[in-house]
Amino acid sequence: MSSNYPDIERFRSALVQSIRAHWVLFLVEGLVLVVLGLVAIALPPIASLAVAILVGWLILISGIVGLVTTFMMRHAPGFWWSLASAVLAILVGVILLGWPLTGVFSLTLVLIVFFMLEGVASIMFALEHRNQLSGRWGWMLASGIVDLILAALILIGLPGTAAWAIGLLVGINMLFGGSSMIAMALHARATDPAASAPAPRPTV
Repeated sequence: MSSNYPDIERFRSALVQSIRAHWVLFLVEGLVLVVLGLVAIALPPIASLAVAILVGWLILISGIVGLVTTFMMRHAPGFWWSLASAVLAILVGVILLGWPLTGVFSLTLVLIVFFMLEGVASIMFALEHRNQLSGRWGWMLASGIVDLILAALILIGLPGTAAWAIGLLVGINMLFGGSSMIAMALHARATDPAASAPAPRPTV
């Protein structure tokens, strides 16, 4: 176990040096994410449609790649199952791209199930480990309860909530992700000795 520590330290050092060397790129990326997150929060229906279209393209491309590889290996066992899987992915991708509103509704149902499972798992974990987690188990319990409340609110508001739920959550995620990248870039800028060092005097 201890033999891995030098490798971990080298990886961390390389990561820090990379962030310091390219802090401007991290700052720009963070700003872009913040702006996109604010737009998604302000216009969640558009963001929801964008997510559905993106997922549709991903599934369609994966289905096409799967279809090509299936025929390239048509003599391998399980050919028909692989073929059926690829065709199904292509059909789902076409449906999501052709009727993105239907895709938004389906993705919202998946989101509800995710929040329900995540909430129950968080609550059970908090209750089972409340002795070991001391004061922190209450926060985990509260997080699980909030997940269940969100799932209930989205479920009760269907189909209206399907128009904004995914876009709003994606926007919040991008906003927090972008903010963390900005903070990381500014911290790297402040601790970069090359950036804070005075410029060399020109030689005569």
